[in-house]
Amino acid sequence: MELKGNDEMTEKEKMLAGELYDPSDEELSRLRTRARKLARKYNLTDEDETDRRRGILMELLPETPVIPALQAPVHFDYGCNTYFGKACDVNFNFTCLDVCPVHIGDNAFIGPNVTIATPMHPLLPEERNVRTREDGSFYNLEYAKPVTIEKNCWIASDVVICGGVTVGEGSVIAAGSVVTRDIPPHSLAAGSPCRVIREITEADRIMS
Repeated sequence: MELKGNDEMTEKEKMLAGELYDPSDEELSRLRTRARKLARKYNLTDEDETDRRRGILMELLPETPVIPALQAPVHFDYGCNTYFGKACDVNFNFTCLDVCPVHIGDNAFIGPNVTIATPMHPLLPEERNVRTREDGSFYNLEYAKPVTIEKNCWIASDVVICGGVTVGEGSVIAAGSVVTRDIPPHSLAAGSPCRVIREITEADRIMS
């Protein structure tokens, strides 16, 4: 397969590849609007409207074959770039800025007010600031890095997971943490920036 050069790529292809891209692109704007309308529709449903809620989530998360348990409200940039595994449970006020792919593994527990933020902005202001097109319209350039939460993880309340991070299988991220780097499997991690406190072992077992 012949690889495209940056100039031949669509803005969506650049975005998913982690390249600088223009988020005001017509296709991307349309996809974001669609996702936000679906999320708003979902957030206005009641918990006993099971079939209606499932139908909305199937549209919002088309790449997720097993729909997770999502407590409204939820917020997505695109939805179609988020991939949930089986038996995931997500508490209130989940925000997922899925500019790059977000992979959430089987049996993930996600607490209230968790944010996954894949977007990145250039550090230099001349690269980050708003630009003007020849027709007088404005735009800016940004990029993103993917996020992976492997299976059997617990992400506690008020955690922020930044772009480029992988949380290893079976790990627990303590409440209020800001995760800016990879967390190895089977780790208890906490803080801002989030750091590994210790390994999770058989000594942590509660049930005999």
